[in-house]
Amino acid sequence: MELVIFDLDGTLIDSKLDLASSVNAMRRHLGFPELPGELIFTYVGSGAPVLVRRALGPEASDSLAARGLEFFLDYYHRHLLDHTGLYPGVREALETIGAGGIPMAVLTNKPIGPAETIIDGLGLGSHFFRVYGGNSFEQKKPDPVGVLRLLDESRAQPDQAMLVGDSAVDVRTARNAGIRAAGMTYGFQPEGLAADPPDYLLDRMEQLLPIVFGR
Repeated sequence: MELVIFDLDGTLIDSKLDLASSVNAMRRHLGFPELPGELIFTYVGSGAPVLVRRALGPEASDSLAARGLEFFLDYYHRHLLDHTGLYPGVREALETIGAGGIPMAVLTNKPIGPAETIIDGLGLGSHFFRVYGGNSFEQKKPDPVGVLRLLDESRAQPDQAMLVGDSAVDVRTARNAGIRAAGMTYGFQPEGLAADPPDYLLDRMEQLLPIVFGR
């Protein structure tokens, strides 16, 4: 590989509890009952505005959704490392890939502010030459704009680049950009990987290493 791009939530970090608690704090603030965590997890992956919209339901007005998004982002930014941590094997895999001299980046639909706060807070910042969030470009994943920018910046060839994620959104992003996709089955939406199969289906992050190094 000449470039490995990682999704964040559900791939590198387990942020389920902090996202769910922030969504339910927003719902309480707006006078709605809480939702089950397992339902909220299915709403994650397309960025904060979509998450809030899904959590409030289709009947929510634009003004209510805007109020909800503002509260959610503020609350989440203050609580985003309460329970969030790395999945097993992630730190070791990043260290191994980095030691091999292979460029790595993060492309997430999470807003860039909280994404960078989490990455730095968990001590991962030095592993990535670039971090792009859901508001870094006009379009979010599965639009390929972020991948194409990273290919250009790293000068990597598409056939030697890979996007590692946990959802169909990540697989579609890779397909749209003409690069390979690896899907992590432990993430938020493993069921989506059945509908949009990646090139590699992995249960643990260390399984990525032989693929990256061509072993």
